[in-house]
Amino acid sequence: MDETHISRGFRPKRQEQTSKNRLPPGQYVTTDFPVLSAGPTPHIKVADWTFALQLNGSLLGKWSWDEFEALPQTTIKTDIHCVTKWSKFDTTWQGVTFDDLLKIVGLSEPPAPYIMAHCDGGYTTNVPVADLVGGRGMVVTRYDGLPIAPAHGGPARLFVPHLYFWKSGKWVRRIRFMQNDERGFWESLGYHNYGDPWKEQRYDGD
Repeated sequence: MDETHISRGFRPKRQEQTSKNRLPPGQYVTTDFPVLSAGPTPHIKVADWTFALQLNGSLLGKWSWDEFEALPQTTIKTDIHCVTKWSKFDTTWQGVTFDDLLKIVGLSEPPAPYIMAHCDGGYTTNVPVADLVGGRGMVVTRYDGLPIAPAHGGPARLFVPHLYFWKSGKWVRRIRFMQNDERGFWESLGYHNYGDPWKEQRYDGD
């Protein structure tokens, strides 16, 4: 990845202060969008894509690509932070909020306190439901107004921007509610179970 070093003397004070307020400790700002994956990038045709919500082996809801695209759409602009220490400001994403998914399947509240996101390529990641409701989490299908490129998790990825970006699982296909927390792929390999950038929760023990 390319990191651009800018001398303090050449950065406007207002921009410098804004960056300090938005940049978690140990991070640097990049204008690139580095690609980091545990294995080969899946290339999924939208005609073959489905997404499901599941509880205890029961299906709460399942959508084809066209059905998912017809659900209520939300667009947000926000910063993202990778555990490898890059941060990218003012990224724009579009998709379906977790709150809307719950409403669509007829739930007035989440049925369990945790979820596991299951993704193509065998990737999984766990997230507390409290970090998804209240507009905090989405399943996104567009970045900067365009379909998400496969390298960045397209056709769809989980999106939880207030946590380190590995929690925003690429190529998401299923979200499974859990009564008890379980560790996902990176979490089982020593990454922090929660991943708060502002607390630098990168690895177990942080």
